[in-house]
Amino acid sequence: MQESLNIASMTLAQIRDLFRGGEEASCEVLDQLQRDPRRGALHLWHSLHNLRAQRRRAAARLRELTLPEKELRRKGAQAIAGLDEAGRGPLAGPVVSAAVILPWPCHWLGLDDSKRLTPRKRDMHRQHIMANALAVGLGVVSAARIDAVGILQATWESMCRALACLSMKPDHLLVDGPFPIPGVSIPQTPLIDGDARSLSVAAASVVAKVSRDEIMCLLDEKYPQYGFVRHKGYGTSEHLTALRRYGPCQVHRRSFRGVV
Repeated sequence: MQESLNIASMTLAQIRDLFRGGEEASCEVLDQLQRDPRRGALHLWHSLHNLRAQRRRAAARLRELTLPEKELRRKGAQAIAGLDEAGRGPLAGPVVSAAVILPWPCHWLGLDDSKRLTPRKRDMHRQHIMANALAVGLGVVSAARIDAVGILQATWESMCRALACLSMKPDHLLVDGPFPIPGVSIPQTPLIDGDARSLSVAAASVVAKVSRDEIMCLLDEKYPQYGFVRHKGYGTSEHLTALRRYGPCQVHRRSFRGVV
């Protein structure tokens, strides 16, 4: 128990090692460190105090993000799949959707809307989701199909493909956006800004975003003149300049303004 620790009898290196694994320092330990006269003790107190505050904020955010899942489970749902897409707005590349069924209870601190995470944290969470989620499905719809049916229909198609790839059938869907997916018989709840309101949808947003970014990096190797690795197909000034110079390639969405 941390309450029995005598911080004064330990070296600062021993204290650091004690909490190196991410364990949260107790108030008693922090109080002892704050009073410790040794050089470096105050710096260590700041580090452990900030870590404790970060974990408390992350825990509060987790409670907020699991509210939709808790409500659905209270009504009897068990296998809840979150769905989100990446790539509705770019001028090139596919639209990619992910469906994720998380274990319950889920205590994954730090998982959030992909837009709130750094690329390194997105990669870290995607690996954790792929290794520990109950089921993950991915759906990809090409730029040519987007041109043929429009981005909204193509997004729904990518979500249906993601659902079809799940290894278990969900009994309820949490879908990012204002509309349910047409033609899907599974009960579903659309959530505007769902990736910022539901943990399951946030997990899907991370998987979809990282997966699409990887696709765009591969396309950059095939079409290096456009700089896909940097802007992922979005309409940046670099991308628009390349379009004016080289014209569109096979993975550009010719129905989007600015491409042709």
